[in-house]
Amino acid sequence: MNFGSSLKTQSAKKAAGSTPSAKAPLLSGGDGFDRSGAVTPVGSAPPSGISTPSKASTKIGKRIDVVTEYQKRVAEKESLNLVVIGHVDAGKSTLMGHLLYLQGEVTEKTIRKHERDAQKIGKASFAFAWVLDETGEERARGITMDVGVTKFETEHRRFTLLDAPGHRDFIPNMISGTAQADVAILVVDATTGEFESGFDANGQTKEHALLARSLGVQQLVVAVNKLDVVGWSEARFQEIVAKLEQFLVKDASFKKSSLIFVPCSGFTGENLVRSVVETFAWYKGPTLIQTIDKLDAPTRAVEKPFRMSVTDVFKGTGGVSAAGRLEAGHIQIGEAIMVMPGSEMAVVKNMEVNDEPTRWAAAGDSVLLTLSGIDILQVSTGSVLCARDAPIPVTTHFAAQIVVFDVKIPITVGFPIIMHHQSHNEPGVISKLVATIDKGTGEVVKKNPRHLGKNTTAMVEIRLNGRAIPLETFKDSKELGRVMLRKGGETVAAGIVTKILSFGS
Repeated sequence: MNFGSSLKTQSAKKAAGSTPSAKAPLLSGGDGFDRSGAVTPVGSAPPSGISTPSKASTKIGKRIDVVTEYQKRVAEKESLNLVVIGHVDAGKSTLMGHLLYLQGEVTEKTIRKHERDAQKIGKASFAFAWVLDETGEERARGITMDVGVTKFETEHRRFTLLDAPGHRDFIPNMISGTAQADVAILVVDATTGEFESGFDANGQTKEHALLARSLGVQQLVVAVNKLDVVGWSEARFQEIVAKLEQFLVKDASFKKSSLIFVPCSGFTGENLVRSVVETFAWYKGPTLIQTIDKLDAPTRAVEKPFRMSVTDVFKGTGGVSAAGRLEAGHIQIGEAIMVMPGSEMAVVKNMEVNDEPTRWAAAGDSVLLTLSGIDILQVSTGSVLCARDAPIPVTTHFAAQIVVFDVKIPITVGFPIIMHHQSHNEPGVISKLVATIDKGTGEVVKKNPRHLGKNTTAMVEIRLNGRAIPLETFKDSKELGRVMLRKGGETVAAGIVTKILSFGS
């Protein structure tokens, strides 16, 4: 079965001869608070600095009523984008590879081949991980480096699975993957000393949880992995639950009702799809697959203007291929779209959703579009494809409400940052400290503060040093209105865009 549709697979296609292209919750009010914002209204002229090319002529053929077709699809089985996160070596890829195998998404023949190949390089236990870790370098190093993407189904849900890297060197890739997710599985290693390494000793467990929540993930399943190593100890499981739950609720602002803890073993397969009662009779809850099958699908912005964040671009036989996720709206074959930044026009020639050819796609779908009428140099990772009559603003200067994490040095005016937005990583500075605010009420505590310490919620202005990027206010797009700020390999703050202050380059 074809389970390997991934960004890594797309990269492999490039290498084979194609041409590559040159807190919200923490911010309290949740996802429903009212913010001021300045973006182009639907159907109005674009802001200054954004030109609107003349409409491209194309034979569209018979139009599809996408909203109606989408409603039919959702009524049958809802779709969710699921990211798997956690500290390096927590066993994420092994756990999910084994789950895919037990679900019938991976053949016995494929697993046996992985076992033989893994044994040859002395990594016999990595066979299931290789289902998702497809590149030679990942297999040689034994770690996930890029975001692996595949699909599977449960009784009531269709999932696009995003396997994010856990190593701190690849946090930017983790951010890019998590930005596409609706829900998450946080994998922790129950082995004595290993959980503590990921949770206490400057590991990635806390950072990944904070990043996921700040990027909009509201439902979190915690897979307490490798319990077989500690003899299926209930005491160890409860110890981990107690520590994690306190952090996730108090510091990461998850609702307790949105957290589910599942004991399991990715290596043995215990409690992934089925449970052997004799193994740990003390656990009466659902298996991992039963748990994710009950996760709620978010409301999709299907009727808003079309937006698609590009995560990969390569030259295909039929034109320029762009992979990414539809953040809002819908698209169908034959439609003309605009690429931002650049205001370049293209026409959708073909498309796939989860490896399957289709004539339309809607918000929430992971899509591969084939575009005609455009050069590959005009589309890049981080571009946003959008409705030609409602282009996304492009800016280098915006206002944001941020929550400062556990910074070593207080943030002051001129503080240098790397801003992460979808697949963009852009250098910039915090150019103005507008005010500190009460994260519970939103009321201004102090205007023009001299510095921002850890756990402070504040209104700031941010200027990017280089190129303008596509950005929307959180009020207009929860998906495209979130930013992460990093410095020196550490995440220093998360925020939402409240106002676009300049348009164009």
